Amino acid sequence: MDTQAYLLPSNLFPLANALPNGIALHRDGKVLFANKVFSQLTGYAHDDLARLDFWALFPPEIQAQARARQCPDGAPAAARYEALVHTRNGEARWVELNLSQQSIEGVDTTLCSLVDITDRKRAEEALRQVHADLEAEVEHRTAELQQAKATLEDDIARREGAELELLKRYAELTELNCLLHETQQQLVQSEKLASIGQLAAGVAHEINNPIGYVSSNIRSLDDYITRLFQVLDAYQSAEAELPGPAQALIGKAKREADFDYLRDDIHELIRESAEGTERVRKIVQDLRDFSRSDTNQQWQAADLHTGLDSTLNIASNEIKYRADVVREYGALPLVECLPSQLNQVFMNLFVNAAQSIPDGRRGTLRVRTGYGGDQVWIEVQDDGCGMEPEVVDRIFDPFFTTKAVGKGTGLGLSLSYGIIQKHHGKITASSTPGNGTLFRITLPVHQPAEPGTPE
Repeated sequence: MDTQAYLLPSNLFPLANALPNGIALHRDGKVLFANKVFSQLTGYAHDDLARLDFWALFPPEIQAQARARQCPDGAPAAARYEALVHTRNGEARWVELNLSQQSIEGVDTTLCSLVDITDRKRAEEALRQVHADLEAEVEHRTAELQQAKATLEDDIARREGAELELLKRYAELTELNCLLHETQQQLVQSEKLASIGQLAAGVAHEINNPIGYVSSNIRSLDDYITRLFQVLDAYQSAEAELPGPAQALIGKAKREADFDYLRDDIHELIRESAEGTERVRKIVQDLRDFSRSDTNQQWQAADLHTGLDSTLNIASNEIKYRADVVREYGALPLVECLPSQLNQVFMNLFVNAAQSIPDGRRGTLRVRTGYGGDQVWIEVQDDGCGMEPEVVDRIFDPFFTTKAVGKGTGLGLSLSYGIIQKHHGKITASSTPGNGTLFRITLPVHQPAEPGTPE
């Protein structure tokens, strides 16, 4: 078959050329259609794609994986891949390739969506590098401490006359070693959270701009549609004045287009689209609130309900498949705090609660708040598997975890305990095996003045 004749013109689907993603159709490796973005991402002009095997644009392993997932009829099954590709001019780009089967005018084809994820991949690589550097620093400092410990042990052996004093110093050094190791781990965790927070804030900012003009365009579209229908109403009022054949022709066109249904449904579609953009805007705002940096340690009066709601929204993907959330909020004053640090505590409690729900049943996560005297309190309660008393006694210890190896560091609740202590508050836990767990946090409304601070 003539591959040039097989290719559909790029302007055949003007809507596809308006999309921000690369779109292409191929059949048996022959490209039938490619929009402008697809050509830009691959570096190949529209006509050049007709002479290429579609799979030649991607690494061999992508073709192998796609063929391994073929349907019984030989067509690739719906799938998503990430690959490093090289454009025609040799530029390396990371792309996300989505494949799905489509039938266009009776011809079975594969629809391909191509998204440039180079910036995201670079950000992920930068984050991994920061993580590797921090881990290397921890290993280096640990090695230094181990060397110091070994040196001290040799010194104890050589100085038998001062054995008691050396043993005392050794005990002090061991305690300092544990404290330093814990501090290092907290530093690593804080740096990771800060990096993730910066990345999340950047992503939220990038999403916020297109959502703004999409929302604005939807409002304008609703206004334009209303005006168009006003024009159609004017034509319809004059329809009776038209000759009979013209009226019949217009009536046929209306029936074929299902005009009455379109008129009733189009405003509903626009309303749903506006609601969707508003939901995205709310999620972006919650993400920005949650990841707000406390680098300068600025204490501020904050609404804890806003922090709880933002964190629940961010953690919804972890919670929604396991438990229903019940909010039982009381009236709270503004609380002097470091909001993003408290959000980290809330996140840890919410995720732990969701993960405590056994597989096979849906649980309930209750979040309560209240206020009394100069203290506010927050309770997070689940109806999960619960804990034995000896486990409850140790849950705030550094590195203690009941999760499988590789599933938890044992630092989440320890860091949370430290954050609450920093706020001059208190966090407690009570649990019954099989009946769930209750965490209670109490915080002062106003932080006490530091010693020497003028009142």
